[in-house]
Amino acid sequence: MEKDLTSGSVLRNIAYFSLPYLLSYFLQTLYGMADLFIIGQFDGVGDITAVSIGSQVMHMLTVMVVGLAMGSTVSIGKAVGAKRQGDAMAAIGNTVTLFMGVSVACMAALLGLVGQIVSLMSTPKEAVAGAVTYLTICFIGIPFITAYNIISAIFRGLGDSKSPMYFIAVSCGANIALDYLFIGMFGMGTAGAALGTTISQTVSVLLALAVVLRKKTGISLKRENFKPQRETMGQMLKIGVPVALQDGFIQVAFIVITVIANRRGLNDAAAVGIVEKVIGVVFLVPSTMLSTVSALSAQNIGAGKHGRAALALRYAIFITVGYGLVVSVAVQFIAAPIVGMFTEDAAVILLGGQYLKGYIWDCIFAGVHFSFSGYFCAYGMSGISFLHNFLSIVCVRIPGAFLASAYFTDTLFPMGLAAPGGSLLSVLVCVTAFLWMRRRLSS
Repeated sequence: MEKDLTSGSVLRNIAYFSLPYLLSYFLQTLYGMADLFIIGQFDGVGDITAVSIGSQVMHMLTVMVVGLAMGSTVSIGKAVGAKRQGDAMAAIGNTVTLFMGVSVACMAALLGLVGQIVSLMSTPKEAVAGAVTYLTICFIGIPFITAYNIISAIFRGLGDSKSPMYFIAVSCGANIALDYLFIGMFGMGTAGAALGTTISQTVSVLLALAVVLRKKTGISLKRENFKPQRETMGQMLKIGVPVALQDGFIQVAFIVITVIANRRGLNDAAAVGIVEKVIGVVFLVPSTMLSTVSALSAQNIGAGKHGRAALALRYAIFITVGYGLVVSVAVQFIAAPIVGMFTEDAAVILLGGQYLKGYIWDCIFAGVHFSFSGYFCAYGMSGISFLHNFLSIVCVRIPGAFLASAYFTDTLFPMGLAAPGGSLLSVLVCVTAFLWMRRRLSS
């Protein structure tokens, strides 16, 4: 069902849209968390490292798909806000055509590059075989992972963030059960973790398709909607490609930092891998606000209500900054126990706690620039989001992590500080761009 986000309280609409999306994002994050947690209960540091590296590669691919799908969410949202049902259905159909073709091509290409990818990650020798196995199985499941994310993007463009929550809830439950079955009972190690993830994503897609086919979604597609339309695809790609590239660059930065940690040794690699999973949970609120602002603003921009779009941005910034402050301070006291949830290795817990204490401050600044990114995307100016993230990565994140690793060899805390440093630069670029946009819109 379509949900009109152009009327009523903006704050209430943010809550209506963001809470189901937040839960969906949390459940989706549990995929990688469950794999890492469960394999840590039954296998050693080598398998933990293999899964953390493999799941990081998969996370990079997933967030790039989600970023590309942002173009679909915004295009559909604008059409819904402007009451153009035909344009909305054309955007949905073209989304399906585009992404299914891309996913099959990616699957074929990546299956041929598994060995090179594992080598490029500077994977410790103890984790190489497990990482190859994990990635091979997950790459086979790319079409299903893509299908789930584009279906979710379509529903969110229609203003419905609840349906994706139900899909992922079922899938997450299946993933946890399958992980315990394959890893715990059958002793399949990294292969079991990958199978659990892939099969559960397939379950999610089948459930979503069943809902769509029962015609309770407001989606009524015709054959011509799937025919590629230059203008429709062009609009989606204009918004989605910069977001996908931005998200890809962010993940590249994470991978480069992982490589730096891998070269420090197995314990450092495991510590960084665990913290990246923890950060994935902590960043649920900032990530939710990005998608919430983009969906709300898109509908309101389509309806010509620019003031409501700006108000959604303002509320999102207040929410994320408050949340970031509370979490960042709290983690300073409980960092080691959090890492200890995933491993009993004392060295990994010590190093992971150090890294987390520095990294966690990024939650404050990332919340701000994530909210701005959603706003820029809604206006079709996703290039701004790409720019600030590119500058952040090239000027601060990667060089900062490299220098910290070189000069502070006995602690990971300074490496963790590279992330908030980069996000601070992003915030400065976003504020400057926003002031420029305001002047442009008012003139």
